[in-house]
Amino acid sequence: MSTTFTIPGPAGLLEAVLDLPDEFPETPPAIAVVCHPHSLHGGSLTNKVVWMIARTFVALGVPALRFNFRGVGRSEGEFDNGRGEQADLAAAAGWLRERLPGAPLWLAGFSFGSFVAWQAHAAVQAARLLLVAPPVDLFDFGPPQPVEIPWCVIQGSDDEIVSPAAVRDWVAAQPNPPEYRELAGAGHFFHGRLNDLRREIETCFEV
Repeated sequence: MSTTFTIPGPAGLLEAVLDLPDEFPETPPAIAVVCHPHSLHGGSLTNKVVWMIARTFVALGVPALRFNFRGVGRSEGEFDNGRGEQADLAAAAGWLRERLPGAPLWLAGFSFGSFVAWQAHAAVQAARLLLVAPPVDLFDFGPPQPVEIPWCVIQGSDDEIVSPAAVRDWVAAQPNPPEYRELAGAGHFFHGRLNDLRREIETCFEV
């Protein structure tokens, strides 16, 4: 069950889709926000990896909000290289929390969305973090930092955009390393491997 609408954002309205489980209690086990890949390279809330992440969370009984960053689709504003997009994420998380209060927030991102989620996870007080194909060799993730919540990184071994070796080194350098999953033979967009991606997410996020 999905609905499309707009929510207030710091640079104007943000286009969003809320995916809901068929049945869930008044306070679900968690709520989730999923961030899409690079806005200037076709990334949007309809990206198939973003869709699969949201679908997997919904299958676990967790409502999932996908939204377009500023300047994408019907979202107002202009691309801000990850800075303003963090503010967009904060607005989306705040909107979802207002409507489903009391549930912990799961935060996920794919590619550029992983960069945004990584940068903002502490500020939005996420309870769990999922990074899929984080572009650690393309964006400045900053120095290693302790992540105080459970987190998971999933990477394809044949990623043609993000260096798998760079991701492995980045993961190993973290003070509190994540649960790391590498899908053998999977490329950046997980063509033909979305069900494998779903299974990896399920094992990381079972409630």
